[in-house]
Amino acid sequence: MAEIATLARPYAKAVFELAKSHARLGPWGDMLALLSAVASQPLVEQLLESPEIPEPDKGRRLSALCGEALDDRGRALVDLLARNKRLALIGEINAQFEELKAQEERVLDVEVVSAFPLTDAQAALLREALARRYAREVNMTSRVDPALVGGAVIRAGDTVVDGSLRGRLARLAETLQRA
Repeated sequence: MAEIATLARPYAKAVFELAKSHARLGPWGDMLALLSAVASQPLVEQLLESPEIPEPDKGRRLSALCGEALDDRGRALVDLLARNKRLALIGEINAQFEELKAQEERVLDVEVVSAFPLTDAQAALLREALARRYAREVNMTSRVDPALVGGAVIRAGDTVVDGSLRGRLARLAETLQRA
């Protein structure tokens, strides 16, 4: 996995810089998301992994599947990836591009998993606190997991805060086992 991320990083950064310099972060995000979705389809994955099909043909077929949703530069990216035998990196390039885009736009995606549904007031307070802490606009999603028993788990970027009762009980059990 780390190798894929390492190989994809220069492509993601180059696309990000190109998109940023032409004020086209949104359209590039859309193209990469589409390429990633199409490339992850089982039949397309088979096509891209086939040793019998030349790499340039794979690139042309992938571009054709995306149709007019890809502009000339999007097709050029697919062609470059095909020539370098890197079409398998499209999903990771998309993920890294989206991270760079979120950093540029100063938006933080936060997921809150709680034992019970958050009230509107709780969600607003949490969103405000996270916005202050990270100095970014917060895009928050929440879901309920009754297995947490109580409390919540918050994932904000690379940070995970486990304030769930299940997490506390697990830490207590671990401490007791050491003693």
